Amino acid sequence: MTLALSLIAASVVPVLLLDEDLAIVAASQSFLQAFDVGLDDIPGARLAALGGGEWNAPQLWSLLKATAYGRTSITAYEMDLRSRRGLRHLVLNARRLDSGIGQDVRLLLSIQDVTEARASDREKDALIRDKAVLVQEMQHRIANSLQIIASVLMQGVRKVGSDESRDHLRDAHQRIMSVAAVQRQLTNSTLGDVELRGYFTDLCRSIGDSMIRDHDQLALAVTVDDSVAASGKAVSLGLIVTELVINALKHAFPGDRDGQIAVDYRALGEGWILTVEDDGIGLPLETGDARSGLGTGIIKALASQLGAVIERVDARPGLRVSITCDPESIEARDELHV
Repeated sequence: MTLALSLIAASVVPVLLLDEDLAIVAASQSFLQAFDVGLDDIPGARLAALGGGEWNAPQLWSLLKATAYGRTSITAYEMDLRSRRGLRHLVLNARRLDSGIGQDVRLLLSIQDVTEARASDREKDALIRDKAVLVQEMQHRIANSLQIIASVLMQGVRKVGSDESRDHLRDAHQRIMSVAAVQRQLTNSTLGDVELRGYFTDLCRSIGDSMIRDHDQLALAVTVDDSVAASGKAVSLGLIVTELVINALKHAFPGDRDGQIAVDYRALGEGWILTVEDDGIGLPLETGDARSGLGTGIIKALASQLGAVIERVDARPGLRVSITCDPESIEARDELHV
């Protein structure tokens, strides 16, 4: 017992040895220093009487008594202690020591002061919340700025005399609107993840409102599963959708033909597939057709960046363009070239 008392006294962690009546048998020097208790105050003193009575907590008392009777043990019990040093947050652990038949009951109570750690955690949480608010505000401002730029471009469309210049301005307008749409989605998302169904629906609605004069004549439908994408991937996908839909609206329905454009996105195992299909005039007969312009180059670059492949198929009627990312196929193809 003398060795045990010496070990407790030398412990760097605040420790108390209690009897079954919760009177203090021994205390570590670290406990005395941490809680401003004098060595002369310890022998025979009850825990509840220490200091100004701050240790006299009914719930703690009940748990310690239950531990003394062998009914339970205390593991990571948290409590607030109001002392001369102010409010302190403590984590307590207690267990009954088996000292043999007929021996007195002893409880070992260890105390950890986590006041500073909790304060640091609260400060970090506050900083994270502030950062999240700032990021959302920044995203909101970016989306608004992009829409202002897009509006200025549309004003330019009405002023220029060249059809080619108007087409270029309209293309620039739609590309800006696609980025603005993902910014609006990011404002309502967490950790930069974008819910693609709402994003693509919002994006295509924006394109349709600015480019389709008669929605009874031309319909734009969007079908997306429950997929979620990181913001960088979502921006690239949005630009691809924008290019493909604009391409179809410009070239698939000459002479005010009726028709429909369908945008579909769904998960494909660990990958995904994006399809944009129209029921227009189909693949061009000449390689120099306008459907192979700047937009096609943008789509190829973005698909390559996403590790995806492009497939163009004559849908009879119309054209179906599929952008597919299949990690298993890419891995198999890479192994063949090793």
